[in-house]
Amino acid sequence: MSGFVFKQFSIGQTHTAMKVSTDGILLGAWAHVSDAARIVDIGTGTGLLALMAKQRAPKAVVNAIEIEANACIDARANFANSPWPDIMLYQGAVQSFKAATPFDAIITNPPYFNASLKGDNAARNTARHTDGLSFSELIKACSALSHAHTLLNVILPCPEAEQFIAIAEQEGWYLNHLCLVKTTEKKAPSRSLMLFSQVAAPLTTTHLTIHANSGAYSAEYSALCKDFYLKM
Repeated sequence: MSGFVFKQFSIGQTHTAMKVSTDGILLGAWAHVSDAARIVDIGTGTGLLALMAKQRAPKAVVNAIEIEANACIDARANFANSPWPDIMLYQGAVQSFKAATPFDAIITNPPYFNASLKGDNAARNTARHTDGLSFSELIKACSALSHAHTLLNVILPCPEAEQFIAIAEQEGWYLNHLCLVKTTEKKAPSRSLMLFSQVAAPLTTTHLTIHANSGAYSAEYSALCKDFYLKM
């Protein structure tokens, strides 16, 4: 698949190792960014999350960070060809990114494999494995880019989400909202959409099912993503 067309923008993904995924679309549609004046997407890949954030908060300043050079080629082109060419791309590690003003919202679909067998594609390994960006390093980077009321939006598989939640709390980030995602009603949740802040608050837990019994998208998934999918 060479590209993905959304209602307001298109994603070219010729160079990147990691293509548009349901995880990314879920996070981009669900993330709490609408009230943010400054947003940063850590590990932007093709630029999908940054573009979704900009569509939802068009007046916001949006920064995107990506370490992998080929992914940056796609992201740079996708931003330039979108209605929002002012999205700013930083090519490099988030650990070396500096911002004069903290961000109101952070979004990230981070690498999460930490002990699994790697393939031959180095770029794909970078995007999928935590070698270059552990959960602890990611959370520390988020702390450096935030203020006291910054919202951190993350998606992870459920087992890795438990690890992330524990590490985040050690660094002063508290899980405020958890959305457990199933692919179908009969399956167990496979993904965790998570909203963190540096303010401890009672946890709100919700559930989302992607596909109805018919195999079509569920009404709740359609309601969440209808502003983005071209044929929804």
